[in-house]
Amino acid sequence: MAVAAPCCRADSDEGFTSLFDGKTLSGWVIEEGPESAFYVEDGAIVAHAGASSPTWLRSVREYENFDYRGEFLLKGWTDSCIYFHAAEHGRPGWTGFAIKVFHRRDETPTPQSAGAIFPLIPPRIVNVRQGEWNPFRILMDWPRLQVWFNGDVVQDLDVETVPELRYRLRRGYLGFPAVAATARFRNLRIRELASRDVWEPLYESGSDLEKWFVSEGKPQVEALGGVLRLDGSGHLATKAKYRDFELQLYIRAPKAHNGGVLFRSEGRGTRGRSYEIQLHNVEEAHFPTGSLYHYKRAVYPRIDDEKWFLMQLFVKDRFCSVRINGETVLEYDRLENLEEGYIELQAHRPGWWTEYKRIRVKPL
Repeated sequence: MAVAAPCCRADSDEGFTSLFDGKTLSGWVIEEGPESAFYVEDGAIVAHAGASSPTWLRSVREYENFDYRGEFLLKGWTDSCIYFHAAEHGRPGWTGFAIKVFHRRDETPTPQSAGAIFPLIPPRIVNVRQGEWNPFRILMDWPRLQVWFNGDVVQDLDVETVPELRYRLRRGYLGFPAVAATARFRNLRIRELASRDVWEPLYESGSDLEKWFVSEGKPQVEALGGVLRLDGSGHLATKAKYRDFELQLYIRAPKAHNGGVLFRSEGRGTRGRSYEIQLHNVEEAHFPTGSLYHYKRAVYPRIDDEKWFLMQLFVKDRFCSVRINGETVLEYDRLENLEEGYIELQAHRPGWWTEYKRIRVKPL
């Protein structure tokens, strides 16, 4: 693959939008941490050394394809990442991407070196300068990802050729983690490129209920703005049918909840032909969250009760895969029913509510 041009100079930033005013955190949100975790000092965003995971700073907006530029300062021990395509909930560096920022200039690059797609792919070269501001550039035009540090190409790859990266989100938030070490960033700016990631929304607001019907039982269905809440006992199904698709949705539920997401169903819940991805946050259960019920147990994903988590479901021919918060917990390649069918949400028992938001599907 040809190497792209080096990092552009500051005077060629036409079409870029500033992401940081140099004075406040306007346009950014601190997630899962105190107000003091990030602050502004001397024209830079600073990650406090006393703050740590899961706290992170994210952009207000999501971005898909872009040219993203800025600078980071290496002053003593510096440890951080540059997030992009991060999910609203879940592990930012696994639902999306994390480019490593580290103070050491390793002679032999590792997956933990500065410029790595952390902690998986080492950079081509480690070029960071201690005591200086280091310019970075990230050019994401799916599936091609290119990264520059100090004008040197440190990453240039087709992410779809890397099994651990191909199912990462194609749109998400920019951000920086808190990792119990000081990190500083400034001159952040972005130029958006053409969008190509097309989804069909299944539930974004109450008006989307018209895309669903009660397929079995008597579930209690509530449209609470952007949240779809199910309780009682029964199933809610899409009016459209899908055979091969990618499904993304956020889910939260109480302790020991029980429910499921059905696919290729006849539209009669578990009474008819269907496959079910189990939602049951009990580690010792025979089929915990993410399992293909009756067929294969998932690797248990550690999910906090009553906290949102991201679920991704991929279905293609005889294959299905489930990812929870960026971790692949199930793969199965022996599906026998290859007919298109409904997607259904299960309410398993009164009092064991389940909430969903940002439900969307992409036919494959």
